[in-house]
Amino acid sequence: MILCLDVGNTQIFGGVFESDSLKLQFRRTSQLRSSSDELGVFFRAVLRENEIDYRSIDQVAICCVVPDLMYSLRATCQKYFSVDPLVLRPGVKTGLKILYRDPREVGADRIADAVGAVKLYPNRNIIVADFGTATTLCAITSRREFLGGNIVPGVNLSMEALEERTAQLPSVEIIPPATAIGRSTVESIQAGLYWSNVGMVRELVSRITEEEFANERPVVIGTGGFAHLFNREKLFDIVVSDLILTGLREVIRLN
Repeated sequence: MILCLDVGNTQIFGGVFESDSLKLQFRRTSQLRSSSDELGVFFRAVLRENEIDYRSIDQVAICCVVPDLMYSLRATCQKYFSVDPLVLRPGVKTGLKILYRDPREVGADRIADAVGAVKLYPNRNIIVADFGTATTLCAITSRREFLGGNIVPGVNLSMEALEERTAQLPSVEIIPPATAIGRSTVESIQAGLYWSNVGMVRELVSRITEEEFANERPVVIGTGGFAHLFNREKLFDIVVSDLILTGLREVIRLN
């Protein structure tokens, strides 16, 4: 079995594959700087509670945007699974041609998303919108060229910035509002966060399509923790919550 770990700024998103079948998904906060033993005990407990024998894990793939956690993660894999993990980084085979000016700058999470998207939709132009701590949009051509994209503050990060940098604005539950106009402070923040993201995604998808895909509309994939929040707006052709895990599974196959 393959353990895939997406280590983001807010959460560790993990999954276990048996062949191409995803048997388990789980999440854990990544803001705590955990030791290898703390992580190892957590991973084994998650597997045990879901009736998966930790000894069946024979491969581990990691994409990580939190460098401080990498030492502990490597040690965890070696000590608790007797496996040297495959870490998605420059030099690892992805099947993509990275057209960034400096390919080393592209986040491993964005590459994993792109690999997963190409796996699901080969020979198609694709835009991936990933709603995590940051919201990212990535454009990939039908020729497996990673063109680049956009990075903006995520929904929750924007809300936290309002709360922390203002004297009177509260933290709010992030939900789809009933209207564009809020009739209270809470409703106004909710409407502002929601509709600004809807408008941002629509505008960027439109501009990327016009600039790069000759107005031939690409497949638009939503992923990440907040993607389902926007289901009713029909921003995406499909929401694939485990897209990044699919990409890591494919990276294992390619390497």
